[in-house]
Amino acid sequence: MLKIVIAGGFGAGKTTAVGAVSEITPLSTEEYLTEASADVDSLAGIEAKQTTTVAFDFGRLSLPDAPTPLELFLFGTPGQDRFVDLWYDLSRGAVGAVVLVDTRRLESSFTPVSFFEDIGLPFVVAVNQFNGAHLYHPEQVRTALELPDSVPVVTCDARDPNHVAGVLLTLVDHAVNNAATYRAGHAPSTTLQDA
Repeated sequence: MLKIVIAGGFGAGKTTAVGAVSEITPLSTEEYLTEASADVDSLAGIEAKQTTTVAFDFGRLSLPDAPTPLELFLFGTPGQDRFVDLWYDLSRGAVGAVVLVDTRRLESSFTPVSFFEDIGLPFVVAVNQFNGAHLYHPEQVRTALELPDSVPVVTCDARDPNHVAGVLLTLVDHAVNNAATYRAGHAPSTTLQDA
């Protein structure tokens, strides 16, 4: 059993990704956007968005046919920077994280990338391919986010279960194969020792 965090900026597709791949009815804390958040939650580029995660999303995915059978527990974070304190709790005990990126609002990706770099949790970047958005090559996204070559950058459609499952397997492979590297560069962490 492995815990995985799915993070990203506001409107990047985290709830969609958890829902697409979860074999159980996902727990969702989606609430309607209100006038009270209009000054802090910019809808530029995502004008059709009507709800937002206010705590976390939870889903489960079993992969019995993987080289090592896996059961993944998925925790989707709220996307707004004001919820970063909650990300610490959601990341505790996780083997790694997926940072979903919306290239229409790339600036919202810097906070989650910096967060996982700072706490030393292995992560991959998954560029969510939204309808009508310009499609960038993963290396262009890597350059824009100033990511080292060691961080995998892949593309996906957060609505497609096969795409999301592929991203999760990329993360597990990356986390397991680089656990010693992450431990060496950061303070000892029970997060990776449990992996």
